[in-house]
Amino acid sequence: MLGWILDTLSALKSKIERKRLERRWYKLRQRGMHLGSDVWLPASTWIDPDYCFLISIGDHCGFGEECLILAHDAQMDEFLDAARIGQVTIHESCHIGARTVILPGVVIGPKTIVGANSVVTRSLPPDTVCAGNPAKVLCSLGDYLSKHRSRIAAVTKVACVTSETSLQERMQIAEIVKKGTAYAVGGRTAELKGKGGTPRTPPLIIEPLK
Repeated sequence: MLGWILDTLSALKSKIERKRLERRWYKLRQRGMHLGSDVWLPASTWIDPDYCFLISIGDHCGFGEECLILAHDAQMDEFLDAARIGQVTIHESCHIGARTVILPGVVIGPKTIVGANSVVTRSLPPDTVCAGNPAKVLCSLGDYLSKHRSRIAAVTKVACVTSETSLQERMQIAEIVKKGTAYAVGGRTAELKGKGGTPRTPPLIIEPLK
């Protein structure tokens, strides 16, 4: 009985969190931020609240947990009574690793991957893989994808984990990965079918500010 109650409360909590996330996306758009469709923008992503209207995120982007996107720098405010503000433009199909910090006045992408824990202080070119503090280009997106295509062809492939994956299937994957790196395939396909674990922003609908 207790287990059923806990499972029910957990399911309810998940639904509430999903609604809160969707409400956040809606409010950011209302406040002037461009937030494209099919974007994974988790609740832990910190968006500059006062200057979110200076931030633009294109379609099909994804963010790891605990990223920070800043459109103003007020460190000199006590001394100069002024803060630097700047636009932040993240073009379509960019993927930003966990705990990345993006500073005012930068443009990223399109189709740029930024590694986890990076600090983006300057604009990054399209079709590149970047990382570091400050973030810099490591290689082209084409070279990065070519390397992984070769690895995918050479190693074991498993089906991506979804909400429908059984415990037995999960344990089978664990046994495979014990022998070395594998690739989980079909994740993007599952998301497009609504079976993925990451909720994404709906298409942009312009509505009046209330």
